[in-house]
Amino acid sequence: MDKPVCLIDTASDGKLFVQQSALQVLEKIQQPVVVVAVVGLYRTGKSYLMNRLAGKQTGFALGSTIESKTKGIWMWCVPHPTKAETTLVLLDTEGLGDVDKGNSKHDTRIFSLAVLLSSTLVLNSRGTIDNRAIEDLQYVTELTEYIKIRSPDEVVDDAEFVRFFPRFIWAVRDFTLQLNIDGKNATEDEYLEFALKLKPGVSIQVNNYNFPRECIRKYFPLRNCFTFPFPSDPDNLSYLETLDPALISKQFLEVSDRFCKFIFDQSQVKNLKDGYTVTGRVLGHLAKTYVDTISSGGVPCLENAVITMAKIENEAAVKEGIDMYQSEMEKLKKSFPLDLNEITSKHQCFRLMATQTFMKRSFRDSNGKYLTSLEEAINHQFDGYLWNNAKASKAKCERLLSVLSKPMTEKINQGFYSKAGGYDLFCQDLNIIIKQYNARANKEVKFNEVSEKFLKEKVPVATAIQNADNKLTENEQRICEERQKAVLLEQEIKAQDERQRQLEKKIETEQQNNAERMRQVMEKMNMEMSLQKQEMNRAMDSKLREQTDMMMNGFQEKANQMNWEIQELKRKNNDTEERKSREFKEFLEHMERRNAQNMEVLQQQHREQMNAMNWRPKQKSSSCSLQ
Repeated sequence: MDKPVCLIDTASDGKLFVQQSALQVLEKIQQPVVVVAVVGLYRTGKSYLMNRLAGKQTGFALGSTIESKTKGIWMWCVPHPTKAETTLVLLDTEGLGDVDKGNSKHDTRIFSLAVLLSSTLVLNSRGTIDNRAIEDLQYVTELTEYIKIRSPDEVVDDAEFVRFFPRFIWAVRDFTLQLNIDGKNATEDEYLEFALKLKPGVSIQVNNYNFPRECIRKYFPLRNCFTFPFPSDPDNLSYLETLDPALISKQFLEVSDRFCKFIFDQSQVKNLKDGYTVTGRVLGHLAKTYVDTISSGGVPCLENAVITMAKIENEAAVKEGIDMYQSEMEKLKKSFPLDLNEITSKHQCFRLMATQTFMKRSFRDSNGKYLTSLEEAINHQFDGYLWNNAKASKAKCERLLSVLSKPMTEKINQGFYSKAGGYDLFCQDLNIIIKQYNARANKEVKFNEVSEKFLKEKVPVATAIQNADNKLTENEQRICEERQKAVLLEQEIKAQDERQRQLEKKIETEQQNNAERMRQVMEKMNMEMSLQKQEMNRAMDSKLREQTDMMMNGFQEKANQMNWEIQELKRKNNDTEERKSREFKEFLEHMERRNAQNMEVLQQQHREQMNAMNWRPKQKSSSCSLQ
C-alpha cells in the first residue's frame, strides 16, 4: 500500500462499519501480521508516529488545527522491516475526547477495537503520566464491559484478559521532566511503573486513585514507556510532516528511532485465542465480526470470534485443499492414460500436499469434520480421475487393436479365410495381432479388458470360418471350439486378476494414506496444545510477577487475593489441558474407526473377488494359446 485507507468508519446514524475496500486489501495478505494500533487524545501527534513506523514522512493525516483529522480507524499495510514473510499493519485511530463528538461510548468502542485488533497498543499522550493523564483513561476501566472472553453474561476473572490483550506502550510527547525517582536516575519503564504504583489504604479516594492503575497493571502485563521531548520550535509543530528534518530536535529523532526499533523488534505477530496465527485475511474477518457485533448492540466476544473464524477458515481450508489437489490432477490428466502405479503414486503425493495445505490454514477442527470433508471430496475426485484414465486407456487400446486388426478385417471382408485351411490361417493372424497388442499395451489399465472384449467379438467370425473350413474333421472342430472357450476364459481370468491387483494396490495406498494422515493430525493437534499451553503460561507468569510486586510494596491482602486467582488459573489450566487431551483422544479414535470402516469396505471387496476367483473352473493352457 502506498498510502493508508479507512478500515472502520462511522455511518450517518453513528454506527460503525468496515470499509469493503480495506477488507479487499487484507484478503490478499496471506502472511502473518504484526498489528500496531495507536490511541490517545485528539491532536496529540499520533499520526506522526505511525508515519515513522511506515518509514514515511507523510501518509496518515496530521492536523494543523484544533479539529481532529483522523475519523474512525485508518490502516496502512507495509512489509515488516525486520521480520521476513510478515506484514506490518498500522492502525491510526480517531482521537479520543474530541469535543465535536461528545460521545464517550463511541470513544470507548474505538479504544476497544484497537485493543481487540492489535498485537501492540501504543497510547499517545502529552506532558507527563500524572493522575489526570491516568484518569483520562477511563476507557481502560470499561474494557471488561465492552469486551468479553466468552458469553456476554459470563463473569470471567480479569486474569483471563491477560492472555489475549496486546503489549502496551505509553508514548509521552513533549516530555520536559528529569527521569529521576527518589533522587536516583530512572529508566522510562521505571517511570511508567512509578506512575502506576498503588497507594495503600481503603478509602474511596484511594480506591478511585488505584482503580485505573490496577486495570492497566492487570490487563497489560507487558508494558513499556517512551518519553519524547519537544520535536521543534512550538511554531513549527503544526507543520511537522512537512518540516525540514534539519529543524527537528536530534533528541526527538533519537527517541523516535529507538521507539520504531523497539516496535519492530518486540512487537509479536497477532494471535487469536489458543495461539492461532492471524494473517491479513483473518484480521479482516475479525474486524468485520467485531464491528458487526458492536453495530448490532452486542458486545464483542473473543470466544465467539474464534468460533466464527474457525468456521470461515476451516471451510476455506477445505476449498484450498481441494483446489490444490484438483489443479495438480488436471495437469496430470493431460497425460492420460497412465499406468495404475503412476496415477496412484501421483494421487498420494497430491493428496498429501492438499492435506498439508488444509492443515496450515485450519484450526479447532476438534472432531475432524472438515478434514473428513476434504478426504471425502478428494476420494470422490480421485474416483473420477480413475474413471477418466480408464476411459482414455480403453480408447487407446481399442484404437491400437483397430489398427493392428485392420488387415485381418480386410481379409474377412474379402472372404480370404473362407476356404480349406482358412481357420488355421485365421488363428495364426489372430495370434500375431494379440502378440503385437500385448507387447505395446501391456501397461495399460484396460489392457486385458479390451483384449477380452476383442476376442469375444471374434468368436462368431471364428465359428463361421471354422464351419466353412471343410478340411477340419468333426473332432477337430470340437477341439477348436474348446480351444476358443479356453482362450476366452484365460483372458477373462487375466482381466479378473488385473482388477484384483488394482484393488490390492488401492488397499495398500489407503493404508499408507491412513498412516500419513494420522501423523499429520497428531502433529497439528500437538502444536495447537503447545500454543495453548504457552498462552496459559504467559498469563500465569504475569500474575506471579504482579503478586511479587504487591508483596514487595506491602499490599499483602491484594497478594493473598492474587494467590487465590493464581490457584484458580492453574485449575482452569489443568481443566483445559484435560479437556483438550480428551478431545484429542476422541478425535484419534474417530479417525481410527473411520479408517477401519474404509479398510473393511475394501477388504470385503477383496474377499468377494477372491471367492469368485477360487470358484472359477480350472483350465489347461491351450496349445493354440493367443498369448
